[in-house]
Amino acid sequence: MANVLRAAIVQTAWTGDVESMIDKHVDYARQAAEQGAQAMCFQELFYGPYFCQVQDDEHFSLAEPIPDGPTTQRMMALAKETGMVLFVPIFEKEDDGLYYNTAAVIDADGTYLGKYRKTHIPQVAGFWEKYYFRPGNTGYPVFDTAMGRLGIYICYDRHFPEGWRALGLQGAKVVFNPSATSRGLSMYLWKLEQPASAVANEYFIGAINRVGKEPLGDNDFYGSSYFVDPRGQFVGEPASDTDEELVVRDLDLDMIDAVRKTWAFYRDRRPDAYGSLVSP
Repeated sequence: MANVLRAAIVQTAWTGDVESMIDKHVDYARQAAEQGAQAMCFQELFYGPYFCQVQDDEHFSLAEPIPDGPTTQRMMALAKETGMVLFVPIFEKEDDGLYYNTAAVIDADGTYLGKYRKTHIPQVAGFWEKYYFRPGNTGYPVFDTAMGRLGIYICYDRHFPEGWRALGLQGAKVVFNPSATSRGLSMYLWKLEQPASAVANEYFIGAINRVGKEPLGDNDFYGSSYFVDPRGQFVGEPASDTDEELVVRDLDLDMIDAVRKTWAFYRDRRPDAYGSLVSP
């Protein structure tokens, strides 16, 4: 019997307010569940605009605690309703007033499994993230879900190969990468980096990007969300670069073992030779 995970990702445009943005994602999740999806990831900071285009204290009001905040609690109920594992990127406020770019991970029965905090934080024009977020301190957790061992890496993280490898070493079969990335800055890398990372680490990647322009800045988010397999091939066609789209794909997890028998990258690693990579 084939070992297949039906997974979903969704790219959306900013609606103008938080409540309708959350409602939109709830609707997309229900559509994905109706199509048989078993795991789903939303885009980076999913319920708001990408406010990091500007540096303004008013946007700290979007932050919530995890898992006790209203959005995580609503997503826990949604996961239980749909029977899907959910990866939910949220602007997190910790009890002592520290802020993180975080994804909550919820199992298919609605159980909160934990969180991943974005490790690498950019600070360049239109992506002023250090103004809002501390660097993550969770390491690179892989979550044992009802649908297998799944992981997540967030946006700018994707430029750093070390985290991809850490997730693979812990047995991740699928890693989601929710993002907010714009046409002029990185579009030429979008269909290069993540397929290369899927090959190097021999697992599936679900790459998510939002779409459209938002009132806070000039960034043109180009969607083009996709799944890529361990051979570096797209699973179906990438999504539109302009329109909202729900992407549901069947991921043949048996391919992972087949690829690893061909390319023994994990066997042939040389950790003893890599000390200089982490030396001061």
